[in-house]
Amino acid sequence: MLESKQILQDTICYHCGDRFTGQPICIDKHDFCCQGCGNVYELLSKNNLCDFYTIDENAGLTQTIPVLPGKFDYLNDNDVRKKLIDFTDGHISKVTFFIPSIHCSSCIWLIEKLNKIDARIKQSRVHFTKKEIYITYSNDMQLSEVVLLLARLGYEPAIHLNQLEDEVKKENNNSLLYKIGVAGFCFGNIMLISFPEYFGLDSATQKAFSSMFGWLNFTLSLPVFFYSASDYFVKAKKQIMSGNVGIDVPLALGILVMFVRSTYEVASHTGIGYFDTHAGLVFFLLIGKWFQQKTYEGLSFERDYKSYFPIAVGVIKNGLVNSTAVSKLAIGDRIIIKNNELIPADAILLKGDAWIDYSFVTGESDPVNRILGEMVFAGGKQTGQTLELEVTKAVSQSYLTQLWNNETFSKHADNRLGTFQQMVSRYFTYALLFIAVSSAAVWLYIGSPSTAIHVFTSVLIIACPCALALSSPFALGTALHLMGKKGFYIKSPEVIEHMAKADVVVFDKTGTITQPSQSTVQYEGGTLSAIQEMVIANMTANSIHPISRQINEFVGVQNELVFDTFKEIPNKGLTATFRSDTFKIGSVSHVGIEMPLQQNEQLVTRVYFSINENVIGSFILTHAYRTELGDVLNQVSKHNQIHLLSGDNDKQRTQLSQYFNQTQMRFNQTPEDKLNYIAALKSNHIVMMVGDGLNDAGALKAADIGVSITEDTSHFTPASDIIFDASAFGLFPNFIQFANSTLRVIYGSFVLSLIYNIIGLFFAVQGLLSPLFAAVIMPLSSITIILFTTLGTTLMAHKNNIN
Repeated sequence: MLESKQILQDTICYHCGDRFTGQPICIDKHDFCCQGCGNVYELLSKNNLCDFYTIDENAGLTQTIPVLPGKFDYLNDNDVRKKLIDFTDGHISKVTFFIPSIHCSSCIWLIEKLNKIDARIKQSRVHFTKKEIYITYSNDMQLSEVVLLLARLGYEPAIHLNQLEDEVKKENNNSLLYKIGVAGFCFGNIMLISFPEYFGLDSATQKAFSSMFGWLNFTLSLPVFFYSASDYFVKAKKQIMSGNVGIDVPLALGILVMFVRSTYEVASHTGIGYFDTHAGLVFFLLIGKWFQQKTYEGLSFERDYKSYFPIAVGVIKNGLVNSTAVSKLAIGDRIIIKNNELIPADAILLKGDAWIDYSFVTGESDPVNRILGEMVFAGGKQTGQTLELEVTKAVSQSYLTQLWNNETFSKHADNRLGTFQQMVSRYFTYALLFIAVSSAAVWLYIGSPSTAIHVFTSVLIIACPCALALSSPFALGTALHLMGKKGFYIKSPEVIEHMAKADVVVFDKTGTITQPSQSTVQYEGGTLSAIQEMVIANMTANSIHPISRQINEFVGVQNELVFDTFKEIPNKGLTATFRSDTFKIGSVSHVGIEMPLQQNEQLVTRVYFSINENVIGSFILTHAYRTELGDVLNQVSKHNQIHLLSGDNDKQRTQLSQYFNQTQMRFNQTPEDKLNYIAALKSNHIVMMVGDGLNDAGALKAADIGVSITEDTSHFTPASDIIFDASAFGLFPNFIQFANSTLRVIYGSFVLSLIYNIIGLFFAVQGLLSPLFAAVIMPLSSITIILFTTLGTTLMAHKNNIN
């Protein structure tokens, strides 16, 4: 019976370390927050693996969500198994899984002891930084059993549909490394061949070998020019065709002029040219590009649409429901879709009351009702009772695929948010051409055409913005890496600059500034029967709302019920019918009563439970704000306006007014309201939106910078510019300040680059630029910029407590 459970504030689960509510489950004199954690302990104890708890106390993972029977049966399908297995010889098989929940040495120790739990597993090894596990097991064990064992221990692999399709498997693209290798090889050899020219030989020897060395350098420069530097010419052409001149145009121009002039000098026997500078420039530029790519390739932000689909779905065959891989769905298949499950393919509704949430596709979360015989499109999510659908299109041909590839749903950068490098590049190109043409014109006026040509090409060579092109990749790349180590994962380098320009930060409330895991729940009201507790548990289990999850954990009943009807109304509550009774859980208006607020009620959320319009009791949730909230908001508000958007009521307005201005708080906001509010702010400000869930997807995409805070970066997050690990919430002001500091480092590197260019131009416009001078100053400037930006950014990270 559930009456009024005492909140056990100081009780800590022996397995996972979570503080929990409700009565503990006691096993071997240890307290556990749920039966799942207790089951894991018993499994370890049975196999003499309790040393797990001595390595890192409370290192286990919470097991409040049970592993449903048959969940992994689809892995036994031969076609699915073949696409996941790395190797098999008929006796043993090898498989690799991504395990996002691996977090400490205890995890590694336990996972590598799988053979102690099940002898059919021959070996298991963990790659901690990649969070991957490599398992070798005998073929008398099903792949589903391997995954089930991992899931029971709390290490469920992340398996998505795109892993099962050959055409989307990631190919190992090493073309950039090949280009770097070619450029580096040619650069080193050209430098060696050019040394005699640098230091000078006697005239007889120089005449004998100079021409040969020149042609050798020309030969070595051909792969650099036509292969290693090819991307710069392609990009420059695209920029010129689009009328949007960027950094690639002056770079391509400098590379072209160096190669052409050097070839002319060799062919005309007037010198050996600037092939060494040419190869060195391309080599350093490619290193900068490689460094930029490596700093943020670890996390996928623009996930393929298939990554969000369920990997398997229930298909009705011969009156039975079988778990089938989504990739094998065929037209005419009848599928079962439960509450909160995504619909993987366009289908016709055959049975059930469909309330489809298309926020995944459109950003609008109000469910759309569909009647029998109507089309239901892929990407929708059922928010009510179980549906039966008939597939009308294969997954690859679905309406969602067309929408996802439509530019309408892509977030394009606002012109006002162009990067510093883009802004400088636009003017740099015109300034460079102006100086080159003006200098050549002066020498033509003086009457020296040969010097005019020499000066014109020398200016284009020495003023090639190599250092400028390197400053942003190395500064921003270093910043991406350092912030990523602290749980602040940024989609692309330019986002850091956009952060520095933001003047308004908008926070969502529930799940963003609140911490659901620390909130407390109490029940107040009449005694509940066992069947009523089961109804409450199953109703809340069918909802993704944080409050529903908290109530579900508080009740703690896991028996499954099948409701006659079920419906969830956003921002209101849940309704279900079972055995002719109508059950409601939700707000006052949802259960149909009028009740004045009790004393101090503004500090809590009260969720009512009614049967056939009769209120039985209520759950009282005392919200817990993140412990660092006050300091975070005070620090952010020093340099930015801060706003609050919430889908909840305004009971906590008074409490939050100590941080937010009354006019900058909005409650009872629908996803559309949030999106419109962000759009209005953008008319006069650069806006950063911080949210947590699917209901914030529209607002996150509308904002100039969308920040998605999450408790687990491997779980679903809406399209955003930044994925923010909730454990690093206290560092949020530091990240903003570090973005500003990184931008200042880029400004400083630009000044340093400009100094080198001025020195070089001083000699170039006088016709005094020599190959030796260019060979010294251009690599020197590149190395200086790399060291300045990398060390400067690292120093700024230390100053802002990021590293």
